[in-house]
This record gives sequence, structure tokens and C-alpha cells, in this order.
Amino acid sequence: MRLFTAVYPSAEASAHLDLALGGVGGAAVADPGASLRWVPKEQRHVTLAFHGEVPDGAAPGFVADLRAALAQQEPFDVALAGGGSFGGRTLWVGVGEGLEGLRALSAAAERSAALAGFRADDRAGGRPHLTVARAFVPRGRDRVDRGGARRARGRDEVSPLVAWAHALAVYRGPAWRVDAVHVVTSRLGQGRSGGPLHEDLAVLPVG
Repeated sequence: MRLFTAVYPSAEASAHLDLALGGVGGAAVADPGASLRWVPKEQRHVTLAFHGEVPDGAAPGFVADLRAALAQQEPFDVALAGGGSFGGRTLWVGVGEGLEGLRALSAAAERSAALAGFRADDRAGGRPHLTVARAFVPRGRDRVDRGGARRARGRDEVSPLVAWAHALAVYRGPAWRVDAVHVVTSRLGQGRSGGPLHEDLAVLPVG
């Protein structure tokens, strides 16, 4: 099974983000077209660790060990803030409050995965974020500068996500209490509009 560990925003935080995305994306929110896909609201999450393909028999031990580790943590508040784009292909919203708490949860997931014998790519140690949209950006044609040299047109020049990321730079969302961690299975291509299907394997309390 394909597995990741994550925390999910509250309904209030998700609704607040919807309003911001509506103001940024405009008509593209309701009618994104073939080259843009918004992440369904129920799938928006902040990844703590990505595990990839995990043997079915290894998952129960991981869940049990992580449950015990999370019992030693304290619930904490997280708030989304700012935004960015990865190569003009992914639009994300960052985390402003609760970074240390998220990193502690990520470290716990990494230790439990190691004990269970599989990987845990740390997604909270560097730049924790919540992905909201993905775009297919065709390669632009080369352009000629004033000196006559040909330069490849970058992806960022043709992707709407870059402008939206700039607009989201000032975003500040409401805080929510992180009191649970989700261990989630992901089946590629089996979800809405050909996206992944996410299902909780376990929801583990923090504290």
C-alpha cells in the first residue's frame, strides 16, 4: 500500500482558505479547465512524512508504535500563512504557527517507520505546506533577448499559479488545534477526476 502521515486543517480553517482561493483564482475555481486541478477540500493536508509503498504486514506495527509515540506529545495550534509555487506546477499555502509541533510529529513518524522497516521522507522538517492546486504547464517557446541569444522561456512565465502564489503571500488563516494524526493510504488514479483516492488507515490522538 502507498502510505503517508499527515494532519488535516479544521473545517473553519478550510472554509477560510476557500474564501482566499476564490479571491485569488476567480472563475478558475469553478471552471479550472483541463490544465488545472484543485485539490479536493477533503484531501487538503499538511504531510508529516511520506512513506511510499509499504508492505501490508508492516503497517500495523508502525501504527501501534506511532500511537504510543504520539501519546507522549502535547496538542498544539497550527495556522496557515503565506503561499508559494513549485516550478509553476504546484500551488501551496505555508504554515505560520505550529512549525515546531509539526516537526516533532514528523520526527515521531520517522522513528516509528524506521522501527517498522520502511522509509519516511520528512516533509515537515524543511517547508511544511498544504497543496491546493496542480497545473500542467507546457514548455514555452524559446525567446530571443536583446543581444540575440536564445533563452528558454521558463515555466513560471506561463503558469497562473505563480501570480496566485504571490497573491497568497499575505494570507493568514485561523489557528486550529492539532490533536490527531492521520495515517493515510493513497491509491493513484482512483479518486475524483483521476486523482488519488485517500482513505484513513488510522487516526491517532496526540496527547
